[in-house]
Amino acid sequence: MQGKMIPTKANLMKCEEILKFSQKGFELLDKKRNILIQEMMTLVKRAEVIQSKINNEFIVAYKSLEIANIMMGRNSVKEFSFAVEEENEYKILLTSVMGVEIPKIKYNKEEPVASYSFFRTNSSFDNAVLKFNELKYMIYELSEVETSVYKLAMEIKKTKKRANALEKIRIPMYIDLIKEIKETLEEKEREDFFRLKLLKGRKN
Repeated sequence: MQGKMIPTKANLMKCEEILKFSQKGFELLDKKRNILIQEMMTLVKRAEVIQSKINNEFIVAYKSLEIANIMMGRNSVKEFSFAVEEENEYKILLTSVMGVEIPKIKYNKEEPVASYSFFRTNSSFDNAVLKFNELKYMIYELSEVETSVYKLAMEIKKTKKRANALEKIRIPMYIDLIKEIKETLEEKEREDFFRLKLLKGRKN
C-alpha cells in the first residue's frame, strides 16, 4: 500500500484516520495484555500455594495408606478401595476474563460416606480415605487454576502478536505514508504558488 497511494488530501485524511484507529487499537491491546498478565500472575501464585498443600497432603495420605497396608494387608486394602465411590458430581462452567473463557469447576464438598465394612478396616484406612477425598477437591481447584493460566497465557501471546504488528509494522507504515503524502502535497502547493506567481508576473 505504501508508495502506491495517490497523494491527495482525501487520501491524507484517510491515512490519518487509519493511523488514529491503529494507535487506539494498540493502546487497547496493550492494556488488555497487561490486565491478562496481572490476572495470570495472580493465578500462578495461587497454583503454587495449592500445589504445596497438595504435596503436603499426599505425604500424610500415603503414610496413612502405608500403615493400613501393613495392618490390613495390601490385598485387603485394594479390595476395600474398590468400594470407595468415584466422584462424578461436578460441573465445568465457563467464565470470561477480558474475552477469555476460563473454567470454573462447580461441586458440593461433602464428607465421604463409608461404603465398606468397618469391621474389617481400621482407623488408618479411614484416615487415608478422608485425606484422599480432601486431595480430590484440591486437585479440582489446581486443575481449574492451571487450565486458566494456560488459556490466559495463550491469549497473552496472541494479544502481544497483534499489538506488535500494529506497533512495529502498521503504525510506522502509516506514519511514513502520511509524511510522504504531506511532503508531496506541500511540494505541489509550492509549485502551484510559484506557477501562479509566474503567470501574474507575465500578465503585468
